[in-house]
Amino acid sequence: MNIKILAGIGLTFILLSCEKELDIHEPGNLVPKTVIEDLSLPSISVNGTTLHAETYGNPDSSLVIFLHGGPGSDYQNGLNVKQLADDGYQVVFYDQRGTGLSQRHDKNNYSIQLYLDDLTAVIEHYRSSPAQKVFLFGHSWGAMLTAAYINAYPDRIDGAIFAEAGGFNKQLLDEYGEASRKLNLFSEITNDVLFYDQFLTGRENEHEILDYKLAIASSFSYAEGNDEGIEGPSAFWRNGATVLQAFMDIAENEGFDFTTNLNQYQTKVLFLYGENNKSYRLRFAEKEAAFFPKSEIIQIEDTGHEMIYFKWNSVYPVVLDYLNSLN
Repeated sequence: MNIKILAGIGLTFILLSCEKELDIHEPGNLVPKTVIEDLSLPSISVNGTTLHAETYGNPDSSLVIFLHGGPGSDYQNGLNVKQLADDGYQVVFYDQRGTGLSQRHDKNNYSIQLYLDDLTAVIEHYRSSPAQKVFLFGHSWGAMLTAAYINAYPDRIDGAIFAEAGGFNKQLLDEYGEASRKLNLFSEITNDVLFYDQFLTGRENEHEILDYKLAIASSFSYAEGNDEGIEGPSAFWRNGATVLQAFMDIAENEGFDFTTNLNQYQTKVLFLYGENNKSYRLRFAEKEAAFFPKSEIIQIEDTGHEMIYFKWNSVYPVVLDYLNSLN
């Protein structure tokens, strides 16, 4: 469906379908409620925030912590990973601070170190003993965050899976960005992305409006012929627009480098990439894998960047073999 039509229908339904006009600032009217507004949602309170989180499997089994993409997405399109619970792992999902259904914060709250501290707190919350192994499984931005964590704490993680990280440092991120998600300023896609600003504008930290707008804008990523080989829309609860903007500003103004200490990590890591992602391919995977002393690179056939959602049946045996080799 054309994005202009989608946006128009969505806003019209929200504002005009009821006898009483709804307030778009009221939680739940424009986007789903967070764990702060809906106490029935599964959650944990750690490191000064409340995160939407859930687990599958035996609490005493080795932990597999799934780190979703973004920044600003959520873990719903990674829920296929819960199948690993049937293989003897405890699989942990959480929406990162300010994303999905987790608690929202002001833009100036966010930093890379805070996200690392959140991950440490999640591990400590679910870990039942010091001997319990911890594996990280990161997708896209989540794979970047995985590298950042190992770079900071190489002795804390027992294995890691990287599914198409956007770049472990600013230079690689720029290289990946040049090859993907470019918007031609005169294309129909760009007109669609900018259209919603004509009828719905949100100021900084007006989270409901900003998250709604980002959900509309994000559809360009799976437009027909996209370079990342994304087959179509994947499931999500709610975007975190403020988080995305905060980390974009950090990348542009401060830069980042998650590679300075990766050569200290002696455990073999696994890299996955989709055959149809023209922006990544084997060449980019090799650049990222080269920062580690031991690595394995595997292509997942007939899929692109959202391989975990669309081709889990192909990803699953590769991931399971890797985890079992270290467990």
